[in-house]
Amino acid sequence: SSEQQLPPGVKCSGDACTGKDPEAMGCGGDLVTTSVTATVGTTAVEVRYSKTCGTAWARVTQAAQGDKVQVSAEGRNQQTGTVSGVGDTVAYTPMVAVKSAAAAEACVTTASGVQGCTE
Repeated sequence: SSEQQLPPGVKCSGDACTGKDPEAMGCGGDLVTTSVTATVGTTAVEVRYSKTCGTAWARVTQAAQGDKVQVSAEGRNQQTGTVSGVGDTVAYTPMVAVKSAAAAEACVTTASGVQGCTE
């Protein structure tokens, strides 16, 4: 078959991963690089890229409840995550399929309405 052989524990690649949880699909962990980071207020937003899965997602850290994080691949396929729990400081989006880390952009909108994106 023409199916690319995926490493053990990796459950999807490319378009099959879009909209899915990167941790649940085995795309996180050792296979991930952070390609770009931006800081909006006190919140850090970053593009996470998995070459193995051919996907990217956005993650916020030092975030506050109500902060929203969004990833897009070349302006399409947007996926959104929210910091939902009281005291939570980290959130991430579902994945989008990308050809390279540079194709993905991550944005955060803080609960107070300030928005910023990675370049």
